[in-house]
Amino acid sequence: METKEFRQSAHQLVDWMADYMENTSRYEVKPSIRPGDIKKQLPSAAPVEGEAFSRIFDDFNKIILPGMTHWQHPQFFAYFPTGASGPSILAEMLSSTLGAQCMIWLTSPAAEELEERMMEWLRDMLGLPKSFTGVIQDSSSSATLVALLTAREMRSGYSINQKGFEGNHRFRVYTSAQAHSSVDKDMKIAGLGIDNLVKIEVDETFAMKPDALRKAIDHDLQNGFTPLCVVSTIGTTSSTAIDPIDSISTICKKYSCWHHIDASYAGTALLLPEMRWMSKGAEAADSFVVNPHKWMFTNFDCSAYFVKDKDALIKTFGILPEYLKTPEDHLVNNYRDWGIPLGRRFRALKLWFVIRSFGLKGLQDKIREHISYGQWLKERIAGTPNFQLLAPVPLNLVCFRFVPEGIKDEGSLNEINAKLLSSLNATGKILLTQTKLGHTYALRFVGGSEKTTLGDIQQGWALVEKMATSLKLGKKDLG
Repeated sequence: METKEFRQSAHQLVDWMADYMENTSRYEVKPSIRPGDIKKQLPSAAPVEGEAFSRIFDDFNKIILPGMTHWQHPQFFAYFPTGASGPSILAEMLSSTLGAQCMIWLTSPAAEELEERMMEWLRDMLGLPKSFTGVIQDSSSSATLVALLTAREMRSGYSINQKGFEGNHRFRVYTSAQAHSSVDKDMKIAGLGIDNLVKIEVDETFAMKPDALRKAIDHDLQNGFTPLCVVSTIGTTSSTAIDPIDSISTICKKYSCWHHIDASYAGTALLLPEMRWMSKGAEAADSFVVNPHKWMFTNFDCSAYFVKDKDALIKTFGILPEYLKTPEDHLVNNYRDWGIPLGRRFRALKLWFVIRSFGLKGLQDKIREHISYGQWLKERIAGTPNFQLLAPVPLNLVCFRFVPEGIKDEGSLNEINAKLLSSLNATGKILLTQTKLGHTYALRFVGGSEKTTLGDIQQGWALVEKMATSLKLGKKDLG
């Protein structure tokens, strides 16, 4: 592509992007298609000759766009938000244009130094201890894996990296029964084995019970296991339950366990001083992760991982072949040694753009607004007949279910709510997801995109009530 054509095409794309961001609500939240519908529109083999950009972009609009779920739609209330904002998108465009490989200082000095400063900014903005040093990972899944591997190597005297497992280590890792499934996956990847992941009982708020954790560790010690790590959660995926970080940190210190805090989504709320009760005790933890690419309006991927002992981190992951040695190695952070991949994208640029564009106050205002939306919805559900709140609402995620009058059987209620969810999502006007809290099927409703308004929340809830009434009356569709 020649520069002239690139310039023309880029202007066309930017105009399309601006229109899309302004008019996302015109699309169905989730496409009404079947598996295979997109693939069958694509040729079975790559083109031999190059094609014009205009034709490629035309196919994007005709084939790809109709098959997309629109995460930035104002009626997208599923999963957790995925960050996006104008400043972040523009920074991604610059990063893509530079095409930099940011594995060490020498390959992109500005990228390394900006990342170092952004992690300092973010640490202080969240009220985390100065003893933490930060690095950007691609996801919380990777960050938790990094924590497990670092804990494994420290406890084994870094022998497993060198010799592999020799059968003399029986490590145990502990996490809440409500923890994210990535912990299970990371146990497999780290070679620790899912059978050695101990799921700790939760209380009525779905937070980990410290006494149950202590008993589990004592039991394992009596049976010849070595307690290695506790993964606690600030804001579980199912219900944003808040584990008692302070008590867990005390237990970890007593038993010499690595304490990793997963605050992937809810950690952004620590921008608000009034929400820092959630992280009390974090100063005693060993590592902490929060994802600006969820609730801080920063495009995926950008996962901020903080660690107290950076030397242990580097000793776990550091590799120094001759072709990567540089004269500056002793003066800088070479982030290729701070995680799993050698190659690294310039992720700090978009975080810099976002923080500077919003400012701390602007970010705080947005998060307070979103929390207030969750509280509005909580009160609305609590006051609406035939609906039941199923978990506390510390932030903006609300878990609830529809309970038609006269129906008490739990199996029937689970079926009814699964049908309600399916019916809602089939309209294309809204998207929710489900979870299980104990044996109870729960609908999750969370609004946290940059442009979400209280009106969007109210409109979405009105559709939930209308659809529930339709099911109650035996109607099939509201249109």
